[in-house]
Amino acid sequence: MDNDILNLDPYENSDLQEPEMIRIGFTQGDINGIGYEIIMKALSEIGTPYSFIPILYGSSKIASYHRKTLSIPDLPFNHVRKASQALPHKVNIVNITDKEIRVNLGQSTPEAGEMAYLSLHQACRDLEDGLLNVLVTAPINKYNIQSPEFHFPGHTEFLANRFRAANPIMTMVYNNLRIGFVTNHVPVRQIADNITTDLVYNKIKALNLSLFQDFGISHPKIAVLSLNPHAGDRGLLGSEENEIISPAIHQAFEEGILALGPFPADGFFGMDHYRKFEGILAMYHDQALPVFKILAQDYGVNFTAGLPFVRTSPAHGTAYDIAGKDKASHHSMREAIYLAIDVFKNRLEYARITANPLRSPIQQNSEETEEEEI
Repeated sequence: MDNDILNLDPYENSDLQEPEMIRIGFTQGDINGIGYEIIMKALSEIGTPYSFIPILYGSSKIASYHRKTLSIPDLPFNHVRKASQALPHKVNIVNITDKEIRVNLGQSTPEAGEMAYLSLHQACRDLEDGLLNVLVTAPINKYNIQSPEFHFPGHTEFLANRFRAANPIMTMVYNNLRIGFVTNHVPVRQIADNITTDLVYNKIKALNLSLFQDFGISHPKIAVLSLNPHAGDRGLLGSEENEIISPAIHQAFEEGILALGPFPADGFFGMDHYRKFEGILAMYHDQALPVFKILAQDYGVNFTAGLPFVRTSPAHGTAYDIAGKDKASHHSMREAIYLAIDVFKNRLEYARITANPLRSPIQQNSEETEEEEI
């Protein structure tokens, strides 16, 4: 195995060295959507020589099919059987199947779901084997990918289960806007029943840790949003703020986490209060995502904090309606690539600091004094 490739958990090794080139695994997502288009457009814009090694898990034939629909310069493809054969400055494609696969642009098909899962499965195996440093996932169709192997509402839940992550948190990122979620893909009628004090508290802790180790922010300020309108209006519109959310915030604050709230979401975003915080914790998916997507436009990234590796994704879906029309924006995919690299490097720095903490000047002076006395 290449000596530059790190183990899956970068925090277990005290002699961490940054690889000469970060190995980024790309899953193909739904082959009938815009996954290949945005990956190719992003890699084309970034251009060679790449500062990382892109490894796409899919099919050379499917890649060629999608390439013909795009008005971009030729890409330096390298078709391989396994990730260990990947070369620098090439778009390495790991062929995950020998079957003839039919592409039906803009349609949801069982075959597309199977291919999306196979791509994700092989990338996960290579993460476990240390052949990849980070993972960037293209959009999937959450319906056609369902199977005995994938029975989850999305990537976040699948990866958390696969890698036994105790406290993952879906985080949407755009520049200095970072929004984590207490609940992810949960039906609206079940949201309140899913929110507990322990869950809110654990998500505050997870977001705080991620802001520190993944984004390099010391003592981040975290705004916690309310569940009910007007933060419950002192119980008139709901008791969750007083009975569940506030106790979690208080517990986190007592432990030194700068968590504040709960804030009513409408006023919080409407009055631009979000600019005063390094992190925001929303109670549910559609509480913050509409605002996020308006602010981020085509540049938002979905980042899964709390995994033992870095995983990012563009903050949009398969976009069947424009698949194969050369109309998809690749900006979100490009930003997902850059964010994955940044977070990976930040985690390395965090691991170095925690493995070899710097002595303070007071400690150094004390040791020097002891040596002189001896």
